[in-house]
Amino acid sequence: MSNSIISEIQKPWVATAYEIFAIEGPNSLKIESLSRDVKKNKSSFYHHFADLDVFTDILIEHHINQAVIIAEKEKRSQNLEELIDVILKHKIDLLFNRQLRVNRENNKFEEAFIKTNTITVPAMLEVWANLIGLQENSYLAELVLRLSLENFYLQITYDTLNRDWLMNYVNELATLVQEFKKHH
Repeated sequence: MSNSIISEIQKPWVATAYEIFAIEGPNSLKIESLSRDVKKNKSSFYHHFADLDVFTDILIEHHINQAVIIAEKEKRSQNLEELIDVILKHKIDLLFNRQLRVNRENNKFEEAFIKTNTITVPAMLEVWANLIGLQENSYLAELVLRLSLENFYLQITYDTLNRDWLMNYVNELATLVQEFKKHH
């Protein structure tokens, strides 16, 4: 279903399931409870999506499309405040990506996680390098970014993903990098 367009009728299903997946994980996607949440019957789900596997593919495709939007915004970010604004505006998208990371034993989820990072990491690399004081070494900045993203996705939750936590997280990484540079 590459580059499919989500119809107006499908949008409530996708939006609701996307948030459930992001916050509770893929095992929480149950057609019966999803039907109740969107106030439609189960037959409507099967009519529009065939089955849960096809539907999950649509959710992943939607997520990859969101990653493109996020990357454009990250690319335009000039400082930590602007980058945090982008992250917070796309909190559910980041939590969805976290679920892909945490559940990467599913090959489909791992492929999607890699693809979204391939889209977003280069987009934020310049502002990231400036934030952590590695503008002179983009290779090292990217390495630190990729390593910190692994840690980032293991730590974030719906409640902790907020402005204060993000500021502290980036500032701690910047301090770590500066200490490392002093001693090497």
